[in-house]
Amino acid sequence: MVPMKKIAPEDRLLTAIKKAEQATQQAKDAALAEEGVTKAQYNALLILKSAPGITSAELARRCFVTPQAMNETVGRLERNGAVTRQRHPTHRHVLEANLTPLGETTLQAADRRVVEVEERLRAALAPADQQTLKDLLATIETAVSAVPPPG
Repeated sequence: MVPMKKIAPEDRLLTAIKKAEQATQQAKDAALAEEGVTKAQYNALLILKSAPGITSAELARRCFVTPQAMNETVGRLERNGAVTRQRHPTHRHVLEANLTPLGETTLQAADRRVVEVEERLRAALAPADQQTLKDLLATIETAVSAVPPPG
């Protein structure tokens, strides 16, 4: 058995990544709250803009959430008038989701807020550092994905 290496908590990469992720997501949450939208709703609206007519199940896959969670999100958006759902013309048990004009307007306003957060982040990093960060994050994703889960 290989002995475990000791890494001080303040030196752990996973902790630094998590702190950065929490800070960016909190900033995004705050920006979206100004438009009365949650991250889940924003993500759904963003995907519906590029893929009108998809099902809640496909929307859930693209947003990396459960179908149940997406059904709740789409249901809220539908009740708020941002999304409509109608039966597929051929497959009557399938519901297709689409943005309404209000959904389009909501998405535009929310996206402006998210872009403001993105611009604050970009202003803090030189262009070369932005590319380095993206490359490092891709390396992290690959490295962690290649490691089988314990057990």
